[in-house]
Amino acid sequence: MLRRLRKLRQRFGIAAPQVAVRTALPWYLRWAALALFSAFAVAGAAWIYDAGRRFAGFDRGEIEQELFAARAELAKLKAELEGLRASANAAEARLAVERSAQAKLAQQLRTLEHEAARLREELAIFEAMATSAAPAPGTLSILRFRVEPDPMPGEYRYRLLLRAPAARRGAEFHGRVELVVSLTEDGRSAMITLPQAESAESAAFRLSFRHFQRLEGSFRVSAKAKVESVQVRVYESGSTNALATRSVGVG
Repeated sequence: MLRRLRKLRQRFGIAAPQVAVRTALPWYLRWAALALFSAFAVAGAAWIYDAGRRFAGFDRGEIEQELFAARAELAKLKAELEGLRASANAAEARLAVERSAQAKLAQQLRTLEHEAARLREELAIFEAMATSAAPAPGTLSILRFRVEPDPMPGEYRYRLLLRAPAARRGAEFHGRVELVVSLTEDGRSAMITLPQAESAESAAFRLSFRHFQRLEGSFRVSAKAKVESVQVRVYESGSTNALATRSVGVG
């Protein structure tokens, strides 16, 4: 019994332990205070970091301004480069068109020069015919025959001008032309007769005219061969005897 009384006095008496009473804060206030403190800490650390860089000579704002200016200058240079490229492409296109036009004009000029030379030659032939004596009746005349090498290796062009027999000026003359080509190749001589029998080019060698007939064409031989001379033979239809022949050398 006495022992229990002593225990009660120790708990509630002067010798009892002291008890402190504190007001409890809500949890959200504690979290808000912690977040505010963290924000201040981060801001302070950033300010100290920037202040340290400025003190060391590095200014972030100035660097950002310079970077913005550099980007703007780069965009301007890119735009100018694209403009220059477009101008260069347009100039190249105009130059290509001008070159094509010049090439066409040069080709037309060469064609006109050849045509003018041919007309002058024919005019000289007709003038010579007007001043010369009349041909014998029934004689077919070869007024002109020329053979020239073409720029293409092994290709030659020929030109022939014929006059119908005087006795047949009112009637139409029908016949054919034959070319005999004399050439050398690898030290050996050879002869080629054109057109070849039943070839596709036979129609180009046929004649049908009343007064004059002009014949132009080309033939091809081996690129290694050298044509020495060409003889033209004119036949009347149904005849195997040539009415007229002429030979020309080829330079």
